[in-house]
Amino acid sequence: MINEIIEFLNKQLGCSISPAYYSRIKLWEDFWRGYHKPFHCFTEYSAGGAKPREMFTMKMGKKICEDWAAILLNEKTQLILDDLPSSEFILGKNGVLRSNDFWSRCNALVEKAFYSGTGAVVLRIGNMLTDGDDVMVSTDSFIDMEFLSAQNIIPLTVKNGRVIDAAFFSEQMVSGRKLCTLETHILESDGYRITNYCFELKNGRLEQIPLPENTARTLCTGCGIPMFALISPNIVNHIDEGCGLGISVFANAIDNLKGVDLAFNNFCRDLKLGGKKVFINQELMSCDGRGNFAAPDDIAQQLFLQIGDENLDKNDLIYEFNPSLRVAEDEQSVQAQLDYLSFKCGLGTRHYRFNGEKIVTATQYAGDRQSLLQSASKHCIVIERALRSLVRSMLWIGKTVMGLDVDPECGITVSFDDSYIADSSQKRSQDIQDVRDGIMQRWEYRMRWYGEDEATAKKALI
Repeated sequence: MINEIIEFLNKQLGCSISPAYYSRIKLWEDFWRGYHKPFHCFTEYSAGGAKPREMFTMKMGKKICEDWAAILLNEKTQLILDDLPSSEFILGKNGVLRSNDFWSRCNALVEKAFYSGTGAVVLRIGNMLTDGDDVMVSTDSFIDMEFLSAQNIIPLTVKNGRVIDAAFFSEQMVSGRKLCTLETHILESDGYRITNYCFELKNGRLEQIPLPENTARTLCTGCGIPMFALISPNIVNHIDEGCGLGISVFANAIDNLKGVDLAFNNFCRDLKLGGKKVFINQELMSCDGRGNFAAPDDIAQQLFLQIGDENLDKNDLIYEFNPSLRVAEDEQSVQAQLDYLSFKCGLGTRHYRFNGEKIVTATQYAGDRQSLLQSASKHCIVIERALRSLVRSMLWIGKTVMGLDVDPECGITVSFDDSYIADSSQKRSQDIQDVRDGIMQRWEYRMRWYGEDEATAKKALI
């Protein structure tokens, strides 16, 4: 579908967008799902002919992205706004984030962004009143969100590595019809202009159809704040740096993903082929006349008659063979490949350990996690920027569209949970000491460890 969407945009907007980069994303998606047919499907040849086989796989592409999502954006990630009405609007019991199940859905988006290279949160205004292309104030309006991965994002204008204009599309099944909605966000002199299109998929082709009821063709926000935010791994896109999309966190570790699956496949096949083998003398086999032999156990036979003059040794009747299993060698092979993979994906060389090793001290643990700490700090820069942009966009909607007393320019603090990497009790003890030494203010301590905004923290200390 991406090719048809790009073809439509090229004609509609006079662009020359190429779909070539999306074939890379498809490759990354395959390894995220754990099955890339050219690699994981092979053919075995035997006396019975050629048979297709599928490789055993650990599906580590998904595990890598799951772990990064858990590290970077989890239930302990905090947003702190220093304006109380703004904080209530965004974070309150009936706030925008809670009504959109933001933290859960955004955690899933980070996982998808880390495999596909880019993720987007697109804001939409429900129950919106318009006058032509202009938005009118209405207290009945609300904010809705859509979370999209790179396959559904098409950058249109990129300046200094920042996506200014973009198109987003999504697929839905409505009353048995496959529909596709497309929207373009283009910055003009008077603000962003959002244009909507709708298509139906028929016989593998997209046919443009009328927009759903109460959906405006174009909308001028009158503001230069984008109604979308992009998340990508903080890794330079060395494949196509100017395309506006990022690269997968394992884009440079495809060979390592293959290495893990090769080692794991060998392990599993050794186990499968390592079962006991029992060889039985033909004298003990029975035949049904059609050439089909049955072993004694198959017919519950326990008594046998020895025929002939030759005295048969028992080993000539039944011989048991027990292949030795290469468990230690296979374990070492899998572990080595996992170490290479976690290193290439920024998780350090000891992130996945299955040999019973234990971390002795917190100091040793921190040392082993140094590479992970550096990578996490780097990725947090991008996520923090996206969260700040989203909050400012939502506050602008709250003030301009919904008529609420919120401040789009209020201070916004993003606090990430790094207890997985660093010892949180040790950090808290250090902050307490900083308060005693006068390096940190008491209200700053409350903001960091109690999740309070500045006004609430200062009031609590009066």
